[in-house]
Amino acid sequence: MFVRTLKEVETTENFVHWGNGTSHRLLTEKDQMGFTVCHTVVRAGTQSELHYRNHLEACYCIDGEGEVEDMNGRVFPIRKGDIYVLDENDRHFLRGGKKTDLVLVSVFNPPLTGTERHNLNDPSGSAY
Repeated sequence: MFVRTLKEVETTENFVHWGNGTSHRLLTEKDQMGFTVCHTVVRAGTQSELHYRNHLEACYCIDGEGEVEDMNGRVFPIRKGDIYVLDENDRHFLRGGKKTDLVLVSVFNPPLTGTERHNLNDPSGSAY
């Protein structure tokens, strides 16, 4: 058993400023659990086009609000207590709230190494 804090992660390469927020990669591939757990903040007023080609992801909102939009134009508001699941490597838009950050617990399978970074300028969506 082990315990890891957000503050500890902030002193490592597993604390990532990903362009429109931050990600504390709390559990990564090196922990050998078979999945990754992140504390993710999406800044208010931002939009990111994302596409996890190699990972499935589930995001549980623990605070704030925002929205996720699929590539068919369907927009899903996300608020505290909601989960959204990218179960088909779904390309999507992720937005922070108009005035409030979106705070998520993100779970990836297979696990991340922990140091992946987004390229929000990629026209096909940031991917890893």
